[in-house]
Amino acid sequence: MKINGFATPEGTAKFRNQFPALHPGHFRLAQGLWFSSIGAGSYLGEPDGATDELYQEGLKEAIRSGVNVVDSAINYRCQRSERAFGEALHELIQSGEIGRDEIILCTKGGFIPFDGSYPADPQQYFRKTYLDSGLLKPEEIAQGCHAMTPRYLEDQLSRSLENLGVETVDIYYVHNPETQLGEVEPKEFAKRLQTAFEFLEKKVAEGKIRMYGTATWSGYRASPESPDYLCLEDLQVLAREAGGVNHHFRAVQLPVNLTMPEAWVLQNQRYGASTLPLLKVAERLGIIAVASASLLQGQLTRPFPPEFQNLFSNLRKSSQCSLQFVRSLPGVVTALVGMKRKEHVKENLETAKFPPMSETELVQLFQKAG
Repeated sequence: MKINGFATPEGTAKFRNQFPALHPGHFRLAQGLWFSSIGAGSYLGEPDGATDELYQEGLKEAIRSGVNVVDSAINYRCQRSERAFGEALHELIQSGEIGRDEIILCTKGGFIPFDGSYPADPQQYFRKTYLDSGLLKPEEIAQGCHAMTPRYLEDQLSRSLENLGVETVDIYYVHNPETQLGEVEPKEFAKRLQTAFEFLEKKVAEGKIRMYGTATWSGYRASPESPDYLCLEDLQVLAREAGGVNHHFRAVQLPVNLTMPEAWVLQNQRYGASTLPLLKVAERLGIIAVASASLLQGQLTRPFPPEFQNLFSNLRKSSQCSLQFVRSLPGVVTALVGMKRKEHVKENLETAKFPPMSETELVQLFQKAG
């Protein structure tokens, strides 16, 4: 049985109030909801039962420790990440430990997923599941792995809701739409994305999602001359055309970390007559910015040089310092990190006991890193 409900201002405030030991700056108010500054991701790992169990236990520990932003995607681990998170959420909600209204649940659609495991013949699986069924036409597929037609997104959203065991997700992202730019002209891309936004507006009206956005890898970090460049202001225009002035395009997700700071420092996004970094433009447009790859798939957990480590007062683990940098950046609402082990949850949530770094401290840190 699917769980009803969605994140609410009252529910997320209730969640925040359960963690007085965490610094008040750990929770941020955006779109009327209280977001934890550290969120649970689910990208890495093998599609097997052992990893499922780790993700389930990791998420339960994270929520019990003060994390209420839960992020997945249908293609992560052959749909198993969504299912593992769904199992964990169902257990916590059924036991009364949390309410559905306390959790900000996010997922993504766009990449064509396998189902449960890697098939022996991927081409046969792909043809039977997506082409022979009529779900997709060859010309709707980009790079052999990506689609965003309404018919396809309808199928993917329905599967995600089933995997997660819920009636509604709070944020639904079109996953790496810039993948399409390698094969279609910009005008066709804009048409496809606007059509996807029109579909997502209908899903908001039906109560299947609460808001939508784009989760990207390169698009918002690229230079305007790059073929995969995305302009956030242009995408908001498409959203207004799809849903009017009260559209629900309200979130973006992109990599932000110590080695990928473009969203903070690279002035590549048009905003009126100006050019600004993505985080500033998102803030001015009232769009939530969520950081992915906060630890760069574990690469930023390696020991830092002492002179660099000393710039982080009271934090001694490289993982904590890396998270502190991301969650402190002006405009970042939540820094996502995969947490499959309880000891990693405990280590990461120690960061939330301290105030975010000031912008002056961030600049000093960045100059030192350079």
